[in-house]
Amino acid sequence: MATESQPFVTDIEAIRKRAREHLEEGAVTTNYEGEVDKAIRLLNDAVATEIVCVLRYRYHAVVATGISSESVKEEFEEHAGDEEQHMLWLAERINQLGGTPNMNPEGLAQRSATQYIEGANLVGMIKENLVAERIVIEIYRDLIRYFADKDPTTRILIERILAQEEDHANDMHDLLIAHEGTPMLEQ
Repeated sequence: MATESQPFVTDIEAIRKRAREHLEEGAVTTNYEGEVDKAIRLLNDAVATEIVCVLRYRYHAVVATGISSESVKEEFEEHAGDEEQHMLWLAERINQLGGTPNMNPEGLAQRSATQYIEGANLVGMIKENLVAERIVIEIYRDLIRYFADKDPTTRILIERILAQEEDHANDMHDLLIAHEGTPMLEQ
């Protein structure tokens, strides 16, 4: 950070030279402070997690039944769309880092932090989605701390996704209260 006694100074000619010499590295410049391979691996695990979430939410949106299932089905479908967008954002970031997004269904369940559990009924589906949201919230908070200032672009992306995941968890919690009648969280 520049102060009055320490002004911001950079060697623009050196930056220009490095930019021309390392075109094959795309967006990753010499001052990237993270470990690119580890970032790609962590982001690919997040891609797998988001794919599993898309599949679970879409399945629930299709098979949910019951007198009050229509509004829940709509919520499941909305969340599936959000999870798909998260997956695409993460895949694009992997590409920006020079990696290849792993969307191969082989090994998907092992790469994903969340599980594909169908749930026996509407309440079971809501619970499984709430569990999954709570898992990704914890993981994304850890990723935010990991990327910190080493990779602010990835950190900001994960923060954006985290905000939506917290909203999803809140939605699932509200649905659970509506369908079970008792709050799970302390007031």
